[in-house]
Amino acid sequence: MSIVGARWKAGELFIPEVIASAHTMSEGMGILKPLIIGVESSSFNLGKAVMGTVQGDVHNIGKNIVAMLMESNGFEIIDLGVDVPASKFVETAIQEKPKILGLSALLTTTMHCMKEVINALKEAGVRDKVRVMVGGAPVTQDFADTIGADGYAQDGPSAVDKAKELLGTS
Repeated sequence: MSIVGARWKAGELFIPEVIASAHTMSEGMGILKPLIIGVESSSFNLGKAVMGTVQGDVHNIGKNIVAMLMESNGFEIIDLGVDVPASKFVETAIQEKPKILGLSALLTTTMHCMKEVINALKEAGVRDKVRVMVGGAPVTQDFADTIGADGYAQDGPSAVDKAKELLGTS
């Protein structure tokens, strides 16, 4: 998947090839996981990542691509789906203790919900326990900085790289 990510960034591969590669890797990981359980390997055990599309938004293609790529790169994915309220992100962060919390929005009208999630994490006293990453077509690095997110990625391969960077495993 590292090669696929590099080729995507270089413009040599396109979304269909990235999706197919991620799906193939995910299927392969399903076969390999039982065989590698108990094996000490940081490349296959990078921790939990919670993913979801924020409240008011039902778009999930980008989120699903990021989730597949992250899973195929060693993250355990908890996918909350779409139209997820801030309270559900907080509840899951408290219960699951993920290393990464990924927020997605495709609509400019729902981007403000990302800030609501960050504020809710602060109110619950868990903001400092999880790295918050944001993404989606209208989201930018400036927006991520403004709302206090730890990371921003413009595409799936970049999201994997950013998550690894935030955890110090890149």
